[in-house]
Amino acid sequence: MTIFHDDAADEEISIGIGKNNYDDMFTIDNWFRPDASHMVTGVEGKKGEMVREVHMKPGERWTEAKYDEMNERYQAQALEHLRKLAAKKEPFFLQYWPLIPLTGPRTTTDQYTTPNGGIYVEKMKQLDGWIGDIMDEMEKLGVADNTLLLVMGDNGHFTKYSPGSGFTAMVYRGGKGDTSEGGVRVDAFARWPGMIEKYDIVNDIVHVSDLFTTIARVAGATDQIPKDRLIDGVDQSGLMLEGETHGRRDYVFIYSGNVLEAVVKEQYKLNVPAPGENPIGSNFYDLFRDSREEYPVSTEVGAWGGAEFVRIIMRHKMRMKKYPSEEAARGRPYEGIENLRPETKAAVDAFLFKQSTPMR
Repeated sequence: MTIFHDDAADEEISIGIGKNNYDDMFTIDNWFRPDASHMVTGVEGKKGEMVREVHMKPGERWTEAKYDEMNERYQAQALEHLRKLAAKKEPFFLQYWPLIPLTGPRTTTDQYTTPNGGIYVEKMKQLDGWIGDIMDEMEKLGVADNTLLLVMGDNGHFTKYSPGSGFTAMVYRGGKGDTSEGGVRVDAFARWPGMIEKYDIVNDIVHVSDLFTTIARVAGATDQIPKDRLIDGVDQSGLMLEGETHGRRDYVFIYSGNVLEAVVKEQYKLNVPAPGENPIGSNFYDLFRDSREEYPVSTEVGAWGGAEFVRIIMRHKMRMKKYPSEEAARGRPYEGIENLRPETKAAVDAFLFKQSTPMR
């Protein structure tokens, strides 16, 4: 949303879009370039009600200033919800996903205060202050000592915009969208005064799905975990409360879409060969010695671990067959939003037409 609008086109964060930002002398298909301002940018709703798009009027352009306003509004709403939940004097769950430091154009930043002047780093500094505001509010409300606070990223960083962004793939190779360690590892912090040791560092493997099961355990809500399906997450409360080596996971399967591309077991990683490739040539990595996955130890590990990794994958596939994943939900884009703008409706019609029209 921050790299696909008029300001991004003007600063060449995105190329090939925006009026006067590319030569259209050979353009025939005017539907080839979707318009970000025609998309739904933010919705609000309540349980049992239809949702509504907010803060975008018909004909209004989506800009970096609008993006900043949206993030500031989300921060204010998170604090508002925190106050309401704390006032009920009962257990609560609040999830908040800020859309920064993902940011592109420089147009809304008057002065850079970080040493490298990177747009991402500047927003990371802003986000750090916002997290501090939330923690301060928890203290004021008297819930800080009895609340588990988790702060984490959702994927590897945007290396595609290095080095201008201020992000560079150093310890781990790759970034968002990659199945290398730089694409799947994220920083994560847990705070629970009196329960989690201050400044403790753990290196156990934790998968994002573990948070669901772990939070249910510490909140006394394990009876609410569904019993009619396989739950991927494991309870990691022991790791949080007892520290390093008390984790309950020593493996992770890494997918790209629906394709299994890598398996990590302890400190060893296998890049799964594609169908038709000779498995003898598969690459193994020792992540303790080679965090960037640049120097395969295929013979050293494969000689004893190859068959074991195959068995791990086969057990995984058998479990997937017995407990298949649900198909992705499909339907008309933005269905259920009651106040779609005219330009958004037209964009949906164009999308559906292109999707249903065969190539000739």
